[in-house]
Amino acid sequence: MGEDAFRVEARVIEALPNGTFCAELSNGHRLTAFVTGRDQKVFTGLKAGDKVKLQLTPYDLSVGQILVERNKFKHESQSVS
Repeated sequence: MGEDAFRVEARVIEALPNGTFCAELSNGHRLTAFVTGRDQKVFTGLKAGDKVKLQLTPYDLSVGQILVERNKFKHESQSVS
């Protein structure tokens, strides 16, 4: 996504196939959100009600990319000491 992109917070409504999700913005707008590449492994545990950050472009407000926060979503095999 280019330099015109902006970031918003959304809430996941439901999980769809192939790493896509239905998300809702705070103003009630619903859109399709997706995870790209290897980040799909990180978001396998994402479920309805979770809050995520999306990156949107002004050209298509019906689709957004979920941004990954590495320290927030850790694999269950990693233990915190």
